Amino acid sequence: MALKGAVSLYRENLKRSLLKAFSYRIIIIIADFLALYLFTGKTDIALEFVLISNIYTTFFYFAHERLWDRIGWGKVRA
Repeated sequence: MALKGAVSLYRENLKRSLLKAFSYRIIIIIADFLALYLFTGKTDIALEFVLISNIYTTFFYFAHERLWDRIGWGKVRA
């Protein structure tokens, strides 16, 4: 268990970043669908938006996560 403010001396591997991106996207897909369905009342519109938007946003989240793993700013030795 890491202490508050402590940063691990280990970097995330590719598999971990992929799993984090995938699990995050599942949560966002559900939240997006529910919000769009509540606003529009139409399942087809909510599904279309969720499918299209989650293709490109998954890629950008993964790239963002990998980039921030390489940035040393704000990291301190444990």
